[in-house]
Amino acid sequence: MTDLAARLRRLRGQAGMAGGAAAPAPRLPADLSRLLAVRRSTPARQRSVTNMPTGLGSELAPGLWLAEATTDWPSVPLPFDASFAKIPERIDPADMLFLDTETTGLAGGTGTRAFMIGVARWHGARFVLSQLTITALAGEAAMLEQLRAWITPATVLGTYNGKSYDAPLLNTRFRLERMSSPLQGLRHIDLLHPVRRRWRAHWPNCKLATTERQLLGVVREDDLPGSQAPAAWLRFLRAGDPTDLYRVLKHNAQDLRSLAGVLSHMVALDQTAGGFTPCGGALGHLSDN
Repeated sequence: MTDLAARLRRLRGQAGMAGGAAAPAPRLPADLSRLLAVRRSTPARQRSVTNMPTGLGSELAPGLWLAEATTDWPSVPLPFDASFAKIPERIDPADMLFLDTETTGLAGGTGTRAFMIGVARWHGARFVLSQLTITALAGEAAMLEQLRAWITPATVLGTYNGKSYDAPLLNTRFRLERMSSPLQGLRHIDLLHPVRRRWRAHWPNCKLATTERQLLGVVREDDLPGSQAPAAWLRFLRAGDPTDLYRVLKHNAQDLRSLAGVLSHMVALDQTAGGFTPCGGALGHLSDN
């Protein structure tokens, strides 16, 4: 028993348990100690706080941001006949929801997603813009849910080429998230089509930038083209640089204002049932085709 007790004491000593006290921790090289101290004091979630993209608004959910703004332009029109858009109904402007997306590519298909969804509507005399941006792929489901919350069966969509691009793309994203799409069955004024019918023989093209310049006198300065939006988003994801992503947000906001401005102009033109004077004063009368 004496030999066994002695052996146990020696084993405890070798394990750092002699006398009931723990063995002192080994000393680390100074540079390694500093490195470990930095890592322990700044966990990954805390480090990301300093790089939060505050220019995108407030965070609604992990990876989903909402920016909101109100403007006085464009002014709200009176209820109007939408026959010019081949919708033989009288539309209440309060039911209009203008929609524009910024996406990861222009080809469409299941591999393309919207990383930014902008909507705008008239609330009283004010024009209210709401822009959703995802900064992580996990935020897409929450973004789609928020879009659903803004849409009712009475909603009338207002887009520019949205019937061919924005709506099908979003329908696909809802389907992949196993959600029913709130866009199905809505009345939809796609302004590209009435613009083409009226002015395609007179303008070099009917892109939104051309339309807003011809009808509204809008000339964008320091605008980031929509074709560069995917690179701006990827640059933020990879390098954390939000500079160009903020420019995408500005571009999207102008798209929404221009959509409402073009609609108001088309309504005024339809109501005159004759000539018109463009807001920018640049055009004379152009006949329908």
